Amino acid sequence: MKYFFTFLTFFIIQKNIAQYISVDETYTAQQLIEDVLINSPCASITNVTVSGANFASGEKSYGYFSGAGTTFPFQDGIILSTGKVSESPGPTTPLADSGNGIGWLGDNDLDQTLSVSSNNATVLEFDFIPTGDRISFDYIFSSEEYEDNTNYPCRFSDGFAFLLKAVGATNYQNLALIPNTNIPVKVTTVHPAITAAGGCPAENEQYFDAFNGTEHPTVYNGQTVVLTAQANVIPGTQYHIKLVIADESDSNFDSAIFLKGGSFNLGPNLGDPRSIASGNPVCPDEILTIDATTTGVTSYQWFYEGNPILGETNPILTLTPPHTTAQNGTYGVDLFYSTLCTPRSEIDLEFVPDLTIGQDSYRECDYEGAQDGIRTFDLNSIIPLLFPGLPAGYTVAFFDSTTSTTPLALNYTNTTPFQQTIYARTTNIECFGNIPVELNVDIFSEIAIDETIHLCAGTTKVLDAGAGFISYSWNTTPIQTTQSITIDSAGTYEVILENANGCLKTKTITVLPSDIAIIQNIEIIDLAENNTATIIAIGDGEYVYSLNEINYQESIVFQNLAAGEYTVFVKDKNGCGISSQIFYIIDYPKFFTPNGDGYNETWTIKNLEKKGLENSKIYIFDRYGKLLKQIHPDGTGWNGTFNEKPLPSGDYWFVLELANGKKIKNHFSLKR
Repeated sequence: MKYFFTFLTFFIIQKNIAQYISVDETYTAQQLIEDVLINSPCASITNVTVSGANFASGEKSYGYFSGAGTTFPFQDGIILSTGKVSESPGPTTPLADSGNGIGWLGDNDLDQTLSVSSNNATVLEFDFIPTGDRISFDYIFSSEEYEDNTNYPCRFSDGFAFLLKAVGATNYQNLALIPNTNIPVKVTTVHPAITAAGGCPAENEQYFDAFNGTEHPTVYNGQTVVLTAQANVIPGTQYHIKLVIADESDSNFDSAIFLKGGSFNLGPNLGDPRSIASGNPVCPDEILTIDATTTGVTSYQWFYEGNPILGETNPILTLTPPHTTAQNGTYGVDLFYSTLCTPRSEIDLEFVPDLTIGQDSYRECDYEGAQDGIRTFDLNSIIPLLFPGLPAGYTVAFFDSTTSTTPLALNYTNTTPFQQTIYARTTNIECFGNIPVELNVDIFSEIAIDETIHLCAGTTKVLDAGAGFISYSWNTTPIQTTQSITIDSAGTYEVILENANGCLKTKTITVLPSDIAIIQNIEIIDLAENNTATIIAIGDGEYVYSLNEINYQESIVFQNLAAGEYTVFVKDKNGCGISSQIFYIIDYPKFFTPNGDGYNETWTIKNLEKKGLENSKIYIFDRYGKLLKQIHPDGTGWNGTFNEKPLPSGDYWFVLELANGKKIKNHFSLKR
């Protein structure tokens, strides 16, 4: 077990060491150029020199590096630094800052090229005679000035240049430029948007690789992507190239140039790599021509993944569609200048498969207020339907015309009512563009008005959602899907209607309970100037009232009722039935005519027994208060005589003495 832990510790240490690049300062300048950078017999190399720091420790500011076993993009190559290259391996801490206070001078040619004042310059230069008409090599610029939590990338940068001129010429050409521009590559010209206080917008962000975390193959805070320096040259002409890097203004914060081993290419540049990641893959319908035509070459041989392509010995390789992803890989060409000089130029190609166009017409219903054919579409949800099986890494945007450059919002509201065509494009890959997508907006134009109805207690009712819809869905348990349903209880019933366009609308039918009235009481005021009856009825219904079952009134009060028997009818407005009850109005006659004609011959108060007042006493007086007669409620009444003699016409008074002691007094007329 002890030996196992010893082995495990050794393995972990070795693994951690392998995460970082290593450097070797023992290489001579000649070895760095001939054996590392160029490693080809196609160029005649002379006058190789190098200069750099004079550290007391003897350490150098240049050397050979190896990235084997790390994530660094280059397997090996040359490193030129503004400090000790021994400090260049990762991790990113502590800070590499080793060129202060040693009297390390700058470089005049760099100063003139970049219009700066430099110090701490490392220079590797040599003469060469090219066989072909073009040179190129790959490099990465790394710097401690790349700090993502400061505004340093907006303000500070070290400088470097790859200076080329024909021997004897006066002016240098700088090859360390941002592609297709005359802008030198620096921290301040290649960085993302800096959001720290005092920050700045992005500059040529596509050429910036990353800010580095603690664990990185190099010590530097950030770096560019792999860039290519290139230039046209005249075969057989002697050139001088000067590779120089230096601090600008101060000596703080080291930077370095990494030159890819074996990348000094004396053949033609076949172009930038074509890949999805870089946004320029080979499109499915593209006829791709790769031109390697070079002066002085006697023959050509094209390769795919290191294997000769049968019959491809012309200077131009043409790849015609249809293409497949099986063609992805490295394509190269050997240029035969002589038996000893056959440089190879290469280009990496990625072919994108053709996209399958799925559903390109979409229908949505207008649920947003007015039925005007305008609604909001979720374009993001359309993408997987439009491009089923969309490969990873593709980004899709929509545009309102084939020429528009402004993507539509993913929550897009159409501007043309009912139907509009927009266009889909892959924005990170220029292969797929202006694919028409039809947006259709349907409406629910049918009338579906909410209703309120009543249900009589103990009955059922049929609810009808209306005809002409292709589907119905009621909120009953279980869900019913017919046009009409039968219900037996009050409640709120909702039905989702679907029209021929597939649009939905919810119709609500509110069912309120109703029932026949229960007459609780009839409050009667009688023996008064205005005899009234107030009907007190309860129940779930809405009621109207009548004394003849013909004419109904909303009011519960009946007024000016004459004496007599009445039947009140209470009707439910919603058709749930009619309740009835008899009541009596008691009143005294206002006059009587005892004249022998057989009509109205006696005076009495009727119906007292109907109200339980049959034991009441009735006394009749003349106007002077003389008692003339006592009559009984169930008797025939007073005939207008006293001592069997007719009394004259006039006003007479009565007193109704109830069994509870209450007395009612009023007068009436006797008419002869």
